[in-house]
Amino acid sequence: MHSNNDQIAVDPATTHHRLTLSILGLGYVGCVSAACFAARGHAVIGVDADPRKTAFLAEGKAPVHEERIAELTAKVVADGNLTVSTDPIRAVRDSDVTMVCVGTPSAPNGSLSTQYLETVTEQIGAALREKQGWHVVAYRSTMLPGTCENLLIPILERVSGKRAGVDFGVCVNPEFLREGSSVRDFLDPPKTVVGETDERSGELVTRLYEGLPGPRFRVPIRVAEMTKYVDNSFHALKVGFANEIGAVCHALELDSAELFDIFLADTKLNISPAYLRPGFSFGGSCLPKDVRALNYTARQHDVDVPVLGTLLASNETHLRRAVDDVVSRGHRKVGIFGLSFKTGTDDLRESPMVELAERLVGKGYDVRIYDANVAMSRLIGANRAFIEQRLPHLGDVLSGDIDEVIAHSETYVVGSKEPQVVSAIENLDDDAQILDLVRLPDAAKLRERSGYRGIGW
Repeated sequence: MHSNNDQIAVDPATTHHRLTLSILGLGYVGCVSAACFAARGHAVIGVDADPRKTAFLAEGKAPVHEERIAELTAKVVADGNLTVSTDPIRAVRDSDVTMVCVGTPSAPNGSLSTQYLETVTEQIGAALREKQGWHVVAYRSTMLPGTCENLLIPILERVSGKRAGVDFGVCVNPEFLREGSSVRDFLDPPKTVVGETDERSGELVTRLYEGLPGPRFRVPIRVAEMTKYVDNSFHALKVGFANEIGAVCHALELDSAELFDIFLADTKLNISPAYLRPGFSFGGSCLPKDVRALNYTARQHDVDVPVLGTLLASNETHLRRAVDDVVSRGHRKVGIFGLSFKTGTDDLRESPMVELAERLVGKGYDVRIYDANVAMSRLIGANRAFIEQRLPHLGDVLSGDIDEVIAHSETYVVGSKEPQVVSAIENLDDDAQILDLVRLPDAAKLRERSGYRGIGW
């Protein structure tokens, strides 16, 4: 999509037909979305509560300063594809899709302010009450999961007297635009996400991005709402991590830029999907030990590293969640499937499964453990020393017979994806008490069972 770093080619719309969009809110997101959708051949009506913004747009001037936006806005206004209105109700009535791009600033206590969202949603509802035919409301404003279903859709339905998903459609279509490169990011997106109340609406909004690169996801509305928060929190975590490593490197008189060249070159484990799937606590012979050592080094040099310093505390919290879950079920007989820190190995060193078993045994639970890769007779060296220190009675609770563990237990804790374990768990009764720490292959179906819970899904 890029011809070079200074110029961006805008392809005409490749949708099946030209649509009319009303865009409510002309800040960075709204202004860029309006110009880019218009450049793709759609008719766009821009609306904002600030008359100065609409006046700027009417003259072909962008109300925000952004790379490429001035030229693009001037062109689409001159072509007649982008117009403005001071009447949001009329703009909604005269369009096929309404995109909401108003701000959602933080309230003084850190919560989300939905004031502007509620105001424009009331206006859209009033327009829908008078409008004949199908209309889709697509929210691009960043909002917490549940905001659309619990707050905005009820407003739309109350004011319009109509039903979402039946008389009109609602989507959540988060944006992934960086200030300074918003036009380029719109035309070359990392992904397109559409949360939908109904298939018809999701299809229509998705079609607006036809011809643009990147994967597309059509998901439940709450998933779409959460997407932006996951992205931005991870971006913040990356900045914090890099800065703390830089501070430690400075104290050690190391060139952090040189180190990060090496770090970033690893796209198999470092800059990759590796380790980025929710699951149970980390363990093993490397991660806990090395995190402790790096934190120790930082303390030695009086370098404050709060992100690195909370990694082990976060890991411990996740372990405690699992213990609390088992306790909350009220059963004393517990079967644990998988003991090593990684499926397919017999490495028990700092395994969170060993820690989980130890805590349950310490609380008086009647525990039985099955792990096809772990046998007391084969444990040697550091592996055996660790288990003798942390779970000295392992031989009394470890079983080589999975059926015996199944028969013994009232609560089943799954820490392995070994085929035999997967089969045994999936064949349990629908009301069986299951805590899944690894996301079993059929987890989506298992979630329908009353006794099943995933540790992070």
